Amino acid sequence: MEEMEEELKCPVCGSFYREPIILPCSHNLCQACARNILVQTPESESPQSRRASGSGVSDYDYLDLDKMSLYSEADSGYGSYGGFASAPTTPCQKSPNGVRVFPPAMPPPPTHLSPALAPVPRNSCITCPQCHRSLILDDRGLRGFPKNRVLEGVIDRYQQSKAAALKCQLCEKAPKEATVMCEQCDVFYCDPCRLRCHPPRGPLAKHRLVPPAQGRVSRRLSPRKVSTCTDHELENHSMYCVQCKMPVCYQCLEEGKHSSHEVKALGAMWKLHKSQLSQALNGLSDRAKEAKEFLVQLRTMVQQIQENSVEFEACLVAQCDALIDALNRRKAQLLARVNKEHEHKLKVVRDQISHCTVKLRQTTGLMEYCLEVIKENDPSGFLQISDALIRRVHLTEDQWGKGTLTPRMTTDFDLSLDNSPLLQSIHQLDFVQVKASSPVPATPILQLEECCTHNNSATLSWKQPPLSTIAADGYILELDDGSGGQFREVYVGKETMCTVDGLHFNSTYNARVKAFNKTGVSPYSKTLVLQTSEGCNFETQSASYSQLVDIKKLLAVAWFAFDPGSAHSDIIFSNDNLTVTCSSYDDRVVLGKTGFSKGVHYWELTIDRYDNHPDPAFGVARIDVMKDMMLGKDDKAWAMYVDNNRSWFMHNNSHTNRTEGGITKGATIGVLLDLNRKTLTFFVNNEQQGPIAFENVEGLFFPAVSLNRNVQVTLHTGLPVPDFYSSRASIA
Repeated sequence: MEEMEEELKCPVCGSFYREPIILPCSHNLCQACARNILVQTPESESPQSRRASGSGVSDYDYLDLDKMSLYSEADSGYGSYGGFASAPTTPCQKSPNGVRVFPPAMPPPPTHLSPALAPVPRNSCITCPQCHRSLILDDRGLRGFPKNRVLEGVIDRYQQSKAAALKCQLCEKAPKEATVMCEQCDVFYCDPCRLRCHPPRGPLAKHRLVPPAQGRVSRRLSPRKVSTCTDHELENHSMYCVQCKMPVCYQCLEEGKHSSHEVKALGAMWKLHKSQLSQALNGLSDRAKEAKEFLVQLRTMVQQIQENSVEFEACLVAQCDALIDALNRRKAQLLARVNKEHEHKLKVVRDQISHCTVKLRQTTGLMEYCLEVIKENDPSGFLQISDALIRRVHLTEDQWGKGTLTPRMTTDFDLSLDNSPLLQSIHQLDFVQVKASSPVPATPILQLEECCTHNNSATLSWKQPPLSTIAADGYILELDDGSGGQFREVYVGKETMCTVDGLHFNSTYNARVKAFNKTGVSPYSKTLVLQTSEGCNFETQSASYSQLVDIKKLLAVAWFAFDPGSAHSDIIFSNDNLTVTCSSYDDRVVLGKTGFSKGVHYWELTIDRYDNHPDPAFGVARIDVMKDMMLGKDDKAWAMYVDNNRSWFMHNNSHTNRTEGGITKGATIGVLLDLNRKTLTFFVNNEQQGPIAFENVEGLFFPAVSLNRNVQVTLHTGLPVPDFYSSRASIA
């Protein structure tokens, strides 16, 4: 259980949690530590001033801070974490756990009350030291946050399991080790004190004496205090609000903010969430087992590398000693290369062992913590943290994904010394890179009948000559840049067919392929010339055709779908990959299959489902855009995110041009990428949304969308650009 200890320590003070409270972001803080990092906000940003101005935003709804534009003078629509508009920022400190903590702007006034009862400065704000999300406290202050009783119970059990042997509670000087505990007296006794203070006669004869360990367990299993509602402190939790994901009391249902929400029985949801966490732990347990086996494999590789190194060095020395004295100087150089390879292999494997050990330790700690949480018998306390734990378990399992449990280095030394050359060739003596010599493979043949292009993709197929007897280990496919420039490798592998995406439209490419094995590389095949799609003209009214003909020549219309291969694992596909939604409450990114680098391209997305006013984002991105955050957060995407009231443009987490007008179910989002003019424009329901969103965009772009489980969209491609844009472009 030692590996679980990090889960039980406060990120601010670095000690075990004391009276932990749960923030809306699901992270925990000691109550005293939470008070220490409070920051007072300007009067204009307080909950009271917002309520006075007619705002109906919840005091704790930090997810909507972007829509209130609290901390952005430019009205970007996104909350800030580094400081506040009217208060100077304070330097951040680091807690014992290495988490950045922002101290309060001014020291709190002295008080003799407990942290829970001490008055909180008016207009106080607290920033989570782990996820850096900020929220403003209401009049209840820290009392508005629920206490994490499950975490307290886990800490108690952990500290008791680490404690030394139980001591007698009645010894006057040096306490002796306790031998029994009286369940009625609730006192631990050593043998002398039991005989003196608790004789087995009279009324004490009916008392039950148990071993100390059993007595400690009975203490731990004593009933806990029933959980009470944070809004109605005299009422116990009786139901679970599905929409708010929190336990509530009957007054919350009758007169509180949960009166119109869907609720379910507390016990049923407790069992359901325990079952979900248990199922998630099963998958993580399998990953941990594989990781342990992988570590054994890596440690075995260290021994094999050592043995192979010794064997290789002995062989090399024997070969060099067999040569004449002229080889001696060269021998030292060759040995140095072997030692360098030896150290490199060991370093790579040992680094991987260290990395894997740390990750496994973190995984095991999380597993043990979750198992302890499952043991809790407090439904409401468990439900307060179960969603966050389930997400952490799934995230940790994903980190053990494909490639993590694969060795980065082989144990073999693929070197061999050739001692056959004549004496005059000694000074050219060097290692060869293969252990066996054989003829190079024959030149591959491109199969013209299977090679084709579609939109801006090209598919090529090849084969070995029918009478070839030399096996090929793999093939190298090369294409030029579409403008007659130098060839570059686009595929290396054993397959004999390859599809290359992301080419320029209306361009001519030259392709060639060669085979290789351990001996060397074959000559190139004959060069194949490929022409990518020119696009197709869409229908127009005959009266305006003459005005549009020039812009039509610049357009390349493409049909494409969403790409499951590059999408986040939480994305759900349907309708031949034209319709997508998500299984997560967090934003996930999915790209289109076709990339654009030239021409004018327009596509639309219809909103099939829109619940709880989320912020889906639409736009374009590079192929290596981050897939686990909102589109536009990094510098690889250019996007517009929109809710039911307004929209913003976003690139590299910079928000601009807030525009009124949002989306609902059935709405249509249009994206116009004009790479001739290097601009990106957005439309909502066939009307341009704001000004031109981005200018000077150039390179290779893929259509992109980010959404969560509250949104479902369908992609429509091969569409004409809006009429007024075509007319404007032809006039220009």
